[in-house]
Amino acid sequence: MEDLYKIQTPEDLRKLNIKEKEELAENLRQELLSTVSKTGGHLASNLGVVELTIALHSSFDTPNDKIIWDVGHQTYIHKMLTGRRDKMNTLRQLDGISGFPKCSESEYDCFETGHSSTSISAALGMARARDIKKENYKVIAVIGDGALTGGLALEALNDAGCSKTNLIVVLNDNEMSISKNVGGISSFLTRLRTRKSYKKSNEYIKKIVKKLPGNTGDNIINFVRRIKRVVKQLIIPNMLFEELGFCYLGPVDGHNIEKLEDIFNKAKMQEGPVLIHVLTKKGKGYIPAEENPDKFHSTSSFNIVTGESAKEKAPDYSKIFGETLVNLAKKNEKIVAITAAMKDGTGLTEFAKKFPNRFFDVGIAEEHSLTMAAGLAKAGLIPVVSIYSSFYQRCYDQVIHDISMQNLPVVLCIDRAGIVGNDGKTHQGIYDMAFLNIVPNLTIIAPKDFNELKQMLEYAINLGSPVAIRYPRGGEEKNVFFEKIKQTNYEANMQNAEKIVTGKAEIIKEGQDLTILAIGKMVAKAKIVADILEKQNINAEVINARFLKPIDENTIIESVSKTGKIITIEDGIIEGGLATSTLEVLQKNNMANKFIKAYGYPDEFIKHGKVEEIEKLYGLAEESIKDDIIQYFEKENKQDSVNMTI
Repeated sequence: MEDLYKIQTPEDLRKLNIKEKEELAENLRQELLSTVSKTGGHLASNLGVVELTIALHSSFDTPNDKIIWDVGHQTYIHKMLTGRRDKMNTLRQLDGISGFPKCSESEYDCFETGHSSTSISAALGMARARDIKKENYKVIAVIGDGALTGGLALEALNDAGCSKTNLIVVLNDNEMSISKNVGGISSFLTRLRTRKSYKKSNEYIKKIVKKLPGNTGDNIINFVRRIKRVVKQLIIPNMLFEELGFCYLGPVDGHNIEKLEDIFNKAKMQEGPVLIHVLTKKGKGYIPAEENPDKFHSTSSFNIVTGESAKEKAPDYSKIFGETLVNLAKKNEKIVAITAAMKDGTGLTEFAKKFPNRFFDVGIAEEHSLTMAAGLAKAGLIPVVSIYSSFYQRCYDQVIHDISMQNLPVVLCIDRAGIVGNDGKTHQGIYDMAFLNIVPNLTIIAPKDFNELKQMLEYAINLGSPVAIRYPRGGEEKNVFFEKIKQTNYEANMQNAEKIVTGKAEIIKEGQDLTILAIGKMVAKAKIVADILEKQNINAEVINARFLKPIDENTIIESVSKTGKIITIEDGIIEGGLATSTLEVLQKNNMANKFIKAYGYPDEFIKHGKVEEIEKLYGLAEESIKDDIIQYFEKENKQDSVNMTI
């Protein structure tokens, strides 16, 4: 038997027999558990596709044949089998391998994905390019049943089905089974439909019957087709796919490598689009993940024996949001909550339990969630829609056309705003302020802490027009400034906090040498920087912008008139965000020369790594900002000395 650890490529894999592949599957599963327990990452979905991934690379000639993984969070085994097995300890770490497909990593990663429901569209595009260029390779899209709730996937199925293009779609059914027919009849029909004799006999019978006089032949054929359709629908509920134009094969046990290879080899012989229905179990082989697949969908490091997280779970913005919304909904029956397959992640689990008739999880259908919210608002309710920042990108038209254009009171709660860290460029929430900033009628706010999030949520619900509230992943416990407040008069501050007034910023600390304007989680960073600068005899004024739109022009101008200098700090892309809005205010008042520097992220996609590492890399660490400012003042003082000498 081969040394299974030496299996590094699909070419190595194809030399193994079935028994060796099954043993390899268990080895890879254990390696995967060991890796993710240390690095964190997407576990349950990857445990569920071990055998499927082995069978795909065994049956298809990768990398010549192209496999496009939907979402891409289930590609850890794929990476281990395509030359990256010995690099898995760097998974999702700064300068390590990505947790998603990445073309620069490997030729086996042929399309980059991080969001759901894109695989069939991309695969169809590749297949059509292959045909135009008269090339010869297979194109396979691997998509989960959850991703089929996304409109893009359904649009692609509709197009692919009528295209007659050779394309294989592997439906990885790992949660709610689309069909229960895992019996002998469906297996028999799969075998029957893939036989050449079956197709040949169909064509032969049609030719004979068509020779009958008059319309008799056509009538018989149409009658048989109707009977066939009814029978199929009785015994194969998944006839949706065949009606769309796909040859449907399956269901097949997604943890049986031999059966998977058999059905893949049959699919390769078919002409036109084929859909293979594969049944798998999320978390397969690890009991804690099998019993709690949601918990192990994306996990931090954990104890393999107990399944418990290695880190103590602290309160986070999502939890505070959920608790606050429940309290507000008790007082206001018009409040409804909506999410797109993110009930637990966005903190809405308790709301769903308390108000089941006022909670809607629409699945992976962000566009639908916002237009439905617009309908609810138009009918007199107050919809609160909680979606991650990087997924709000998918429903931009709905924000503009369906909500803001009609000035409807929809509350857009933007979770995971800013840098999210290890998930990398597909999930970094740094664009929302910039792309929302140009939308008319939309108010954009960001809390500096938990208390302000509570205030802002109540403010947004009562505003009567569209509001976007952005807040980061995780909590506020690492912010030294707010830790100090909690230890002193935090509760008093919560009760006596300045009321949120539209377009009104908050002065956190007064000063006369420099204005530091920050928003959201970066307010704490600004205060820390100001405290350090004070020891260097630089007295900075710290302003919590609160509102990106409408921005508080008066407070900014008054402060800069006093200090003569301003910097901005934001957890987003600089172009179009707080820095841009601030500079526009200064230019309007002929004070653009007072703007020293914008701290934020440049016009590029930000790679994966810990949040602290990314901030340091882009000059957003407190020490970096402090050093920049001190250097600026030293340079300015030298220039003043030169001028005085002259």
